[in-house]
Amino acid sequence: MSHPARMTKSVLRTARKTNKTSRRQDYSSSTKRALLDSATILFTDHGYAGTSLDEVVAAARVTKGALYHHFPSKLALFENVFLRVQESTTADIERAISASKDPWERAQIGLQKFLEVCREPQFRRICMQEGPVALGHERWQEAEKAASYGIVQGIVDDLLADLGGIDQLGEAFTAVFYGAIRSASEYVADAEDPDAASDDVQTTIGALLAGLRPLPTVN
Repeated sequence: MSHPARMTKSVLRTARKTNKTSRRQDYSSSTKRALLDSATILFTDHGYAGTSLDEVVAAARVTKGALYHHFPSKLALFENVFLRVQESTTADIERAISASKDPWERAQIGLQKFLEVCREPQFRRICMQEGPVALGHERWQEAEKAASYGIVQGIVDDLLADLGGIDQLGEAFTAVFYGAIRSASEYVADAEDPDAASDDVQTTIGALLAGLRPLPTVN
């Protein structure tokens, strides 16, 4: 039988070790978060080429070694920032869409929310302007599609279901609307007047959506 005192000491050692590991993990997580927060601001203000890692670590108040512990390169840091902004944007759009059960209203809400995001400096600079340049067009397309294609597909599926089902056209409609929205986002992001460009896009895509209603039902 184990001696009670020995058991107590063993439990205390385990608890101290667990607390130490937990504190180390918390510190590591907070350091990574500080780096991402600082890099997001700097990439938004100065772009990828105009931001140095020295500026990032100074703003985050960590060492260069701490940065390399989490991100092996400037490109890796940017990609993590890019993906975090994309994921946040996707979550915001999904929350906005979930406010309505009507498929046509959901489509309008999703479009409006996305166009609002395209006018925000952070998303506009990091995801639309800097992303293709820093990541390369192929990787940027892949990441952008992974973040937004599913939302478009869900909206299109709901619209077609409301029309009575045009199952064989679902993939084609999704591809067409995804392409239109992607082109629209680039149009808004690059416009001298993003607000006016956004209004024009919303009117144009709204007309396309309205044109879906007369489609005959295909069983």
